[in-house]
Amino acid sequence: MHEAPGPLELKCLQAIWRLGEANVKDVRDLLTKDRKLAYTTVMTTLDRLEKKGTLKRHKSGKAFVYQAAMTEDEIRRMAVQHLLDEYFEGSAEKLQNYLAGGAVRANAPRPLKIDTTLL
Repeated sequence: MHEAPGPLELKCLQAIWRLGEANVKDVRDLLTKDRKLAYTTVMTTLDRLEKKGTLKRHKSGKAFVYQAAMTEDEIRRMAVQHLLDEYFEGSAEKLQNYLAGGAVRANAPRPLKIDTTLL
């Protein structure tokens, strides 16, 4: 089982899904529209995702070109499974009860926000 990606890993994956395939510069150019990121930070993140099996890469000239090895749906399933395992003892029913009880709407300090800018 793969590990759910962290926040920056997810941003990099979203960039790759949007671009189809890309090198480090392409991903960094897309991500730095919203925030500053060093080239080496993006390179390390893409390398980590490749080692995890979430991305695949091939050499093109002197640079690596990255492609997604997992779909958005597979990553979402992994993230939901992580949420279930870590916060709801692996129980989808406990999560459903939590959501149905209005806990997110009534008691959350801020609303849930889903970043769709790179989807």
